Amino acid sequence: MIKNIVNKINSKTSSLCLIDEPLKKHTTYGIGGPAELMIFPKNKKDLINAIQIINDNKMELTILGSGSNVLISDNGIKGAVISLKNTLKNIEVSGNNLYAECGAMLGKIVKLAVKNNLIGLENLNGVPGTLGGALIMNAGAWGGEISENLVCVELINSKNELKKIPKNEIDFSYRKSSFTKNDILLSADFNLKKAKDDIISENFVKAQTGRKNSQPLNKRSAGSLFKNPKNNSAGKLIDEAGLKGYSIGDAKISEKHANFFINDGKASSNDMLKLIKKAHDTVKEQFSIKLELEVKLMGFKENEIEGLC
Repeated sequence: MIKNIVNKINSKTSSLCLIDEPLKKHTTYGIGGPAELMIFPKNKKDLINAIQIINDNKMELTILGSGSNVLISDNGIKGAVISLKNTLKNIEVSGNNLYAECGAMLGKIVKLAVKNNLIGLENLNGVPGTLGGALIMNAGAWGGEISENLVCVELINSKNELKKIPKNEIDFSYRKSSFTKNDILLSADFNLKKAKDDIISENFVKAQTGRKNSQPLNKRSAGSLFKNPKNNSAGKLIDEAGLKGYSIGDAKISEKHANFFINDGKASSNDMLKLIKKAHDTVKEQFSIKLELEVKLMGFKENEIEGLC
């Protein structure tokens, strides 16, 4: 069946198809088993055609951006995994408007906005991942969120229909959005404001310096692991629970920032999952606070992640 689907995709697109591709090669954690079928479309047309073929063959579909903000099981992911790392990279600025495709890295989008003296995105400097992932989780930092200056999003819905959705039809909240797991985000438009160089640069440098000073940027991680509870900090709670520096195998809670769980060698997904559960359960026991994951768990069985999601 897989080879038949690959042949169909090859005949209708210029996508690269790989069978049993190790996902650890495509995640910032360096963790993850094989994708049954991994597809790298070259453009939007390739992507739409590949999705149509996968849907027609009733194959499970997973979209992977830059591979940040995810922990993938060492057992891998069944079905097709479409990677956007080599496509949907276009970014354009026209006046106060910024258009970007959802495979573009957030850092590049921020830098282009700053270069054009546009204020509104510079606080997101250093946030890892693609625009698509940032929109789905309503990424934010230093008081700003990606949704604040959003105008609309273009996506493919569960019916494989191409739609342009205005912001007022999307619900955003802290690290959440109303996009469904079947929505595949293609591009977004932002309306920003012109500002003086020094104001934008100050915000940009502040975000950059803050991350450098407080986060283990030289280690393999998936970014902030838990969402911050209301009026509290996940990192502070994990630290106060005595878990900063705690490790299971090569999975370790960073000594620099307790909400960053790092792969300090050859950590398995099982090691990392055990460490996540340890922090989650300890904080719940000591402070009666249930931490919610910001990192997405992929490829795990329901009983493995029970109580976390």
